[in-house]
Amino acid sequence: MEQKHPLPPFTLETAIKKVQAAEDAWNSKNPEKVALAYTIDTEWRNRNTFLNGREEITDFLKNKWATELQYKLKKELWVYHENRIAVRFEYEYQNKSGDWFRAYGNENWEFDKNGYMKKRYASINDLSINESERKL
Repeated sequence: MEQKHPLPPFTLETAIKKVQAAEDAWNSKNPEKVALAYTIDTEWRNRNTFLNGREEITDFLKNKWATELQYKLKKELWVYHENRIAVRFEYEYQNKSGDWFRAYGNENWEFDKNGYMKKRYASINDLSINESERKL
């Protein structure tokens, strides 16, 4: 099987690289590219949505970026241990009505031995903001 570097067990340096790779991929807003970082049978919880597998992830992300316009994300390593990483993040987006939002949250990630994410649990809260309050 192919490997998705860096591989667990993570060090501070490799955990930071994994987080940056995820941030870069999500900011590409390319659902197919993002989905390739996950195992075929990946499990997700995103807010109150539960997803399984790359196909569901790809469809979810297509819908997300069709409604969350001007999307910009920043992730930060929170903690890591062996094959797990926790991050905090914030992102900003504009809805189709032109309203701006900033979303804050935390994600818990678990990776397989080949460096693919097999579990992603995200807790996210949205805050309505004025365009002048944008930071990203």
